Amino acid sequence: MGRRVLEFTRQQSDTSSPGLASAAARLQERLTRSDQLARQQVDGRTELRVATERKRDLRRLMIQAHLDHLQNVAEIASVEEPSILEKFVFPPDATSYLAFRAVASSMAAEAEDRKELLTKHGLSEDVLTGLKTSLDEFETALEQGAAGRLSRVSATAELVTVADEVVQIVKVMNGLVRLRFAHQPELLATWLSATNVLAGPKPETPPTEGSGPARGSEARPAA
Repeated sequence: MGRRVLEFTRQQSDTSSPGLASAAARLQERLTRSDQLARQQVDGRTELRVATERKRDLRRLMIQAHLDHLQNVAEIASVEEPSILEKFVFPPDATSYLAFRAVASSMAAEAEDRKELLTKHGLSEDVLTGLKTSLDEFETALEQGAAGRLSRVSATAELVTVADEVVQIVKVMNGLVRLRFAHQPELLATWLSATNVLAGPKPETPPTEGSGPARGSEARPAA
């Protein structure tokens, strides 16, 4: 609606009043900002999606490869030291990404602390190094996802404000246009189309003398 209104004012620039030109300039500024916010919203959504996919892939890799290897080695090592096995049991309630990061980080730290014992029972240094690398990448993906979500949410919130401002500007322009083109019905019809204004229903019976205008009879810019 805002863009149709702006196009209308551009087409009538030779007959526009200073007030209408000023309102059109404000409308242009708000529409430019809305474009920026829309791009920010899309970029934030994309960044969040990419980060989520990366977190999912890394989580699957670590569970199926790195952590599985640590658990199997710990099970063998538990013959020599029974208490070590409980350090490498993945809790079933660690379903969120943050909970997974905490558990995986704890296992990596424990494996580093007990490397001598675990290496004796088959721990691969490459697996432990790979786990640490994957955890670093996982942390980066968490940060990227949070940044993308924040960017999208803030853009969406501001877009609502900008939309309200556009509506208010068009409402101001409505009165100016009606005065400017009061005797040019074709232009007024074009304006009504641009603003999606619908006139209210006509009363079924003529109003009695002295009564006010029927509610809803005034055409208003669409919200």
